[in-house]
Amino acid sequence: MTELRLVQISLLVRDYDEAIQYYTNILGFQLVEDTILSATKRWVVVSPNSTHCTLLLAKAATPDQEKAIGNQSGGRVFLFLHTDNFETTYSNYLDKGVQFMEQPRIEKFGKVCVFKDLYGNLWDLIEPVH
Repeated sequence: MTELRLVQISLLVRDYDEAIQYYTNILGFQLVEDTILSATKRWVVVSPNSTHCTLLLAKAATPDQEKAIGNQSGGRVFLFLHTDNFETTYSNYLDKGVQFMEQPRIEKFGKVCVFKDLYGNLWDLIEPVH
């Protein structure tokens, strides 16, 4: 059987440098690539400390794209970030000013809490049950 893997998700951002700063310094992601493609376009890729899936930080280039910044999923949780230590990650994010939308809760699949990123996209921070 052929193996298929989702390896990258494009995320609309307002500005490359502010997005790099947020995702690397606040969320602790790694800058994988930052290549200049033209005077207005860069190929910017960040990733949590794994290489299973990356985010392509794509600067909005049209008014319609600008309207979608922070709302690419219509207000639903859009991205899911797993951690192997919920308390440490949660505390670290709180200290760095990450806006959580609720108190952490326990679900059948693990400990979870919704947070907003720099642009308003909703994420689930999850420590899965193993």
